[in-house]
Amino acid sequence: MRERAFVREVGMRDGLQSLAEIMPTEQKIAWLDAEHAAGVREIEVSSFVPPKLLPQLADAEAVVRHALSLPGLTVSALIPNLKGAERGLAIGVHEINFVLSVSEGHNRANVRRSTTESIEDFRRVVALCHTAPEDQRPRLTCGLATAFGCTIEGAVDEERVRRIAVEVAEAGADAIMLADTVGYGQPAAVERVFRRVMADVAPLPVCGHFHDTRGLGLANVLAALNAGARSFDASLGGLGGCPYAPGATGNIVIEDLVFMLGAMGFDTGIDLDRLVEVRELVHQALPDVVQYGAIVKAGLPKNFHAMQAAQAAQ
Repeated sequence: MRERAFVREVGMRDGLQSLAEIMPTEQKIAWLDAEHAAGVREIEVSSFVPPKLLPQLADAEAVVRHALSLPGLTVSALIPNLKGAERGLAIGVHEINFVLSVSEGHNRANVRRSTTESIEDFRRVVALCHTAPEDQRPRLTCGLATAFGCTIEGAVDEERVRRIAVEVAEAGADAIMLADTVGYGQPAAVERVFRRVMADVAPLPVCGHFHDTRGLGLANVLAALNAGARSFDASLGGLGGCPYAPGATGNIVIEDLVFMLGAMGFDTGIDLDRLVEVRELVHQALPDVVQYGAIVKAGLPKNFHAMQAAQAAQ
C-alpha cells in the first residue's frame, strides 16, 4: 500500500476569482463533473462572498448544489466572515474554509478589518457550526494567508504565524492551512514553519497552499512533505492569484503536483491522463486565459503509469 497524499482543486474559486471574464455556471458544472470523473475527490467549488464584490462567484449556491450531488466528493467553500458561514451551513457544504491573513495590511485589504477582528469572527463561525447536529457539521479549516510573506508588508514574523495558528486551533479549527498567498515562500522557511506549526497544533492536520509566483511552488510542496504535511491545494492550469495581493500569480499546477506526488510513490487517487484532458474544457470556456504546466508540454515519462484508482472508485 502506498502512502496517501490529498490534493484539493481550488481553481474554481481561487483560480476564477481574479478573472474579469465570467465563466458560465453550466461550464463550471462541466468542469466539476470532469474532475470528479478523473478521481479528484476534494474541490473548493466557490466562495460565499457578496456577489457585488466578486461577480464571478455570484452563482455559488447553484455550483455547490450540483457539487453536493457528486458521490464521494468533499465539497468545500471559502468564507470571509460569519455571513458567508451562514450561507455555507444552510446549503450543507462538507467543509468551510475561513481565511484570515497573518499580515495586518493584507487582512485589511482583503476583508477590511484587523487580523484580531478576523480571529474573533472565526470564533463566532465555530459557535455557529456547533449549532448544527454533529453528523451535519462541516469540517472547519482556518487558512492563514500570507504565512510566508506579504507584498504589502514584506517579511512576516514566523512566531506570529505560530501564535495565530495556536489561537485558531484552540478556538475550534478542525485543520490549519498555511498559505503562501503571494509566492514569497522558500523551501527552508516552509519546512521550518510547517514543522513548528504542526508540533504546536498536533494532532490537527496542517495543509499547504502554494503559489508559483517565483517558481518555487513545487519545491515548497516538497519542503512541506518533508515536514510531514500530506494535503495540498492546487489549480488546473495554474489558474489563480489573489486580487488583493499586488503581484500575486497563479496557484501551483494541479497536473504537475499530481505527477510529482505519483512519481514519488504517493497515491492521490487521481487519473492524470483524464485530469489533463479537463484543460481543454476550461480553455473552451475561457479561451483568452493562459494555462500553465510542464506535464502538458513535455508529456509523461515512458516509465510513468498514470493512476487508474479513480476508475476503481466510481
